[in-house]
Amino acid sequence: MATVTYVRTIKFVAEILEEGPEPLQAIVCNDDNLSYGSIISVYTGDDVSVTALTDVGMDELEQMLKDARRSPQEWNDFLDSFVDDELLIARIKAESSR
Repeated sequence: MATVTYVRTIKFVAEILEEGPEPLQAIVCNDDNLSYGSIISVYTGDDVSVTALTDVGMDELEQMLKDARRSPQEWNDFLDSFVDDELLIARIKAESSR
């Protein structure tokens, strides 16, 4: 395993991948969705943290999204499998259909 010398916040990863940060946060909130050590919690105060990804985590997430976006059905299946928030899923699906 390579030494991690920096990470990117979910907000920054969303900008790079041209995705909304909310769906990405929903995907990475379950640390089983990416390989061990790819998701980092950075504590910025008492009970305050921000989620960040290593290069490996960002690459994995980018590939997941690329594979999921091959068709509208695959995208919907992906959301149903990796996002636990039903309201967020409905909102993302509505935005995707525009």
